[in-house]
Amino acid sequence: MAVYPCSPRRQVLCTVLGGILLLLLLAATHPGARDIGTNYVEYANGEPPPPTYEALRKWEDELPQHNLDLPFPEGRSGRYVKFSNQMHLVGWNNCLNERLMNAHLAYMSRRAYVFSDYWWSVDHYAWPPAQHSPDGLRTPVTALLAGPMVGGPWDVGDDAPRSISERWFDVVCPPNERRLINTADVKPPVAEASGAAVFAHWQKLLLSAPERCIEVVPAPLEVDSMPQVFDLWVWGSTRVFSLWDIFADSPTSRLLAPSPIVQSAIDRNAYLFLPRGPRPSHPAPRDPFARMLAVHVRRGDYLSHCRNLAMWGSTYYSWAQLPVLLDKFTPLPGDDPRREDAVLEHCLPTLPQLMRRISDVRREYVQGGPDRVLDVLYLLTNEKGEWLDELKDALRNAGWHTLVTTRELVLDAEQIDVSNAVDMQLARMAAVFLGNGVRRAPCRVPPLTLYSGQRHPPSDDLDIGAYKMGQWRILELD
Repeated sequence: MAVYPCSPRRQVLCTVLGGILLLLLLAATHPGARDIGTNYVEYANGEPPPPTYEALRKWEDELPQHNLDLPFPEGRSGRYVKFSNQMHLVGWNNCLNERLMNAHLAYMSRRAYVFSDYWWSVDHYAWPPAQHSPDGLRTPVTALLAGPMVGGPWDVGDDAPRSISERWFDVVCPPNERRLINTADVKPPVAEASGAAVFAHWQKLLLSAPERCIEVVPAPLEVDSMPQVFDLWVWGSTRVFSLWDIFADSPTSRLLAPSPIVQSAIDRNAYLFLPRGPRPSHPAPRDPFARMLAVHVRRGDYLSHCRNLAMWGSTYYSWAQLPVLLDKFTPLPGDDPRREDAVLEHCLPTLPQLMRRISDVRREYVQGGPDRVLDVLYLLTNEKGEWLDELKDALRNAGWHTLVTTRELVLDAEQIDVSNAVDMQLARMAAVFLGNGVRRAPCRVPPLTLYSGQRHPPSDDLDIGAYKMGQWRILELD
């Protein structure tokens, strides 16, 4: 598992690095390998019904940039780009990484980014199919995040066009006024190039194109199975490294924040994290999150999924691979009989392995400074039943007096729908985050942590994996 110390100070943004919160709450790249970071079916149980987001959609429609009479670079003369090739039906972390980079590409190309709803596999929602609308469930991206990517303002004095909704794009850029750019016509020259080269290639095209309205459309799957601008082959390799300096200090990253819905869920459940153990022997932070260890404990489909990761030879994903991170993982050769066990220790640790890792992390962190305390523990998990009960008992016996799991959170319908982002944000707020080390998908938490101006890369998708880094600032990255 990967560990990331987190900054105790207030972080500018974040939820999921996903990235990113998190690579750290759990979304796999392949739909069949992805399950929700937390199964809230027992919470929803058919009641309350799925959220309609009527108020939020009304707020989106009334964004001030949704006005044809605004002067350039907005309004009817503005320049826009919609990425219709973005991923859906996979975990939020995967989508988060991609959308953030697309939004930054639009910003650097002096075009308004077009944001759209998020949806995933029907099996991962907390509500049974009978309660879904005929068009399926959709989550406004503004329910998951706040910031310029979803229509928020840029820095004071920055005249870049603000992001617009997909619905407004249909108004300001009717179909007959759009230039369609097929990814099959653009990607081949940079198919093996660095992330920075991919970025520059598309930026040049979007800057030089005379058309106001551009829609990037995907190549057929038989031509390109990953038709995104920044695809899996970028995020899943060291090619992504060169994007770090381009993105880390950008306003797209710095101004990212949890949505009001996510923040309301945090506020609603904050009392659960108040320390309940013995008084520390030396002064401790009053903020419970500044003394919290967040641990991603994903189960469910992970046994088969982790075995697939071992078979594929997967290592850490996205920013989790950055050389400055504390934990590293190099897959053993394919013919080594220890290969699968080595992956499982990171991806699906046994109870004794997990207990040992938590103990080591706590000891190392506390020994790092005289004023450090780590006595609050949060388990981000989709596990339930006997195994989780055994883990909780073992942790309490090990001296964790304040222990909270995803299962204890009380959430309303909207908060349940964005529960992955809630878990990611909690992990981002922790003093230390311990995530599943090996994930093919991005780390939710790290992305968010990273994407929040903290610049502490994640380790895996939380699907959170390697998301939260904080306290120990990484020199070059900070």
